[in-house]
Amino acid sequence: MTAAPLLPTLLPTSLPAVLHLAMGLLLALWTLLFLFRIVLTWYPQIDLSKGAMRWIAVPTEPLLVPTRRLIQPIGGVDVTPVVWVGLISLLRELLVGQQGLITQLLRHSGSLA
Repeated sequence: MTAAPLLPTLLPTSLPAVLHLAMGLLLALWTLLFLFRIVLTWYPQIDLSKGAMRWIAVPTEPLLVPTRRLIQPIGGVDVTPVVWVGLISLLRELLVGQQGLITQLLRHSGSLA
């Protein structure tokens, strides 16, 4: 038995299920980018406007700037990426987690196995 016949059954077939998967992956990617920002706070000499660091800074900075106005650095350390990791993780769990709202709606409608 080969894995090829199993592959189509593993992929979502309905549009709501595809959107559910895409939302989960997007929120996971965003969390990963904020985790990179947490590590980069340990190295303030790194310029985020150059090279590959722009791929981390561009999607995260629009959220970090207004948050920095509300939450000041603690002991000289920017904690706003930690706040956003928590918020995005909470949002991901509430929407597309095992007991998430969208997950439950899809299960109730039969679009998600």
